[in-house]
Amino acid sequence: MKHLKIMGLCFLLTLAIGCKSKMEEKSKEMETTSRPNIILILADDYGIMDSQAYAHKFSGANRSEMFYETPNIDRLVQEGTAFSQAYANQLCSPTRASIMTGKYASRLGFTTAMPPRETYYNQNLPVPDRYYAHDVLEHKDNILIEQALNNATSNSAVPTGNSYDKGRDELSIAEALKDYHSAFIGKWHIGGFGAQGYQPADQGFEPLAWFDAGGSVYYDWKKSWDNKTKIRFPKMPQEHSEIGDSGQETGEEYLTDDLTVQALNYIDTRSKLKGQPFFLYFSHFAIHSPYQGKENEVAYFENKPTKGWNGHKDPVYASMIKSLDRSVGEILKKLEETGLDENTLVIFMSDNGGIDSKITPKGEGTDNSPFLGGKACVTEGGIRVPLVFRWKGKVKEGQWVDVPVDCTDIYPTILEASGYNSKAIVQTNKLDGESILPLLSDPENIKKGYGKETHFWHYPFNVIYNSPYEPYALTPHSAIRDGDYKLIFDWYGRFHLYNIKEDPFEKNDLASTKTVLREALFKKLMDWLKTNVEQRYWPTANPDYNPENEVRKIPFRDLFTHYKEQ
Repeated sequence: MKHLKIMGLCFLLTLAIGCKSKMEEKSKEMETTSRPNIILILADDYGIMDSQAYAHKFSGANRSEMFYETPNIDRLVQEGTAFSQAYANQLCSPTRASIMTGKYASRLGFTTAMPPRETYYNQNLPVPDRYYAHDVLEHKDNILIEQALNNATSNSAVPTGNSYDKGRDELSIAEALKDYHSAFIGKWHIGGFGAQGYQPADQGFEPLAWFDAGGSVYYDWKKSWDNKTKIRFPKMPQEHSEIGDSGQETGEEYLTDDLTVQALNYIDTRSKLKGQPFFLYFSHFAIHSPYQGKENEVAYFENKPTKGWNGHKDPVYASMIKSLDRSVGEILKKLEETGLDENTLVIFMSDNGGIDSKITPKGEGTDNSPFLGGKACVTEGGIRVPLVFRWKGKVKEGQWVDVPVDCTDIYPTILEASGYNSKAIVQTNKLDGESILPLLSDPENIKKGYGKETHFWHYPFNVIYNSPYEPYALTPHSAIRDGDYKLIFDWYGRFHLYNIKEDPFEKNDLASTKTVLREALFKKLMDWLKTNVEQRYWPTANPDYNPENEVRKIPFRDLFTHYKEQ
């Protein structure tokens, strides 16, 4: 009898352990399946005033007065939380590098964005000491006036642990989301111009359709995307170019539509697979040049009575925005149809400010007024961008956050939303980003859940675009925003200082009056650059500069060389 009781107890114990084990398995399964799907939609060259919702926020104008039409992006704003002071970098590749790694782009050597350029790797050259294989040999615009400064170099590929990386290997956002299925669509532009080992698949993504370049034609693009020949860089130490892949045939003739169908097909497929959430990084080429729209939509905007509002007057540009907005609407519709809408976090952002037609050589692009400047500038028009989070039932609808955040924060925010310990990953990998998820429930940051006070930008290049301050080519600029104040350091030897909270349109330059603050911020900026940015990524004084030929009224002042010598 005692033996039978023991057997009975053992049976019950075994049953209990088995039930517990099954419950734990079920719990883990529920935990995994309850994690949100993530869709990150990154627009290209899409300005802070290009969305009607944002334009209304900053101008107070009615949507009916505006030229551009963005009902679906506005829907994201209405059904989610929008950030009024979200920052990207001044150009696309640096922002993409920051999103991919959670680090300030200049720490990785991403100081500019380029069309295909010669690198040590693609020229099969020995790499000099303290240089990187994917550093470009030279990048410069055709600027004809006297230049006091020489350009720095720039990296062109995010390290993946390849043999050329000499031990460097960045943990990509897809690699950090190890329990997720990650897919990539669209513009890559951080892979060394088709270098083997640096493309989406090498960073943890399933590549669906992609192109490792800064821009693409919107019609007949597939030939370029699928071109595996090494015609551009015949010395590359690889069998073929890995510049891109146009993906599955969709039957669409317009690039934005094609990539959207690729995304819809992916969402459809994932909706039928249970147990593993997905991360879709949808990186549009729109609204980047070349400016090519759909004929019927271009005709519609050509005749729209509000053409010219806020300097928005290009019907082709407006039609490209329309296509981008339609893409967002199709994504939201597909999420509803598949039932994924209940647990999918949608993030919308732009990679830099809009190209400001007032400072571009041909007058093309948009107008970021009342914000100053545009793409390539570190003024607000060049770096302040739309950022919206929509997560049904989890993120408050119709809410605005006025706390400054930046593109390095996207990485840890996605991790935290997905159930990972973002703080531990940030600390272990020495990231610059911080999760902004607390701001979604505490928009005024009363609980100080988001503690980042300082943001940095670095652009060490002379640029063919005009400065927003003078009718001459942009000189190298760096910037720091610390609390409410932003200091812009023009490496030509000039400063601009603004209280961005009170003066978001940068009309009241305080550099000559708040000199103590100016010098404190300048020191903080230069100390950060000295600690974090290798000196080949700094501009240098041009030894052949002739001040007698200078067109600017203010003489050049070298305020930085002594920092390099310290």
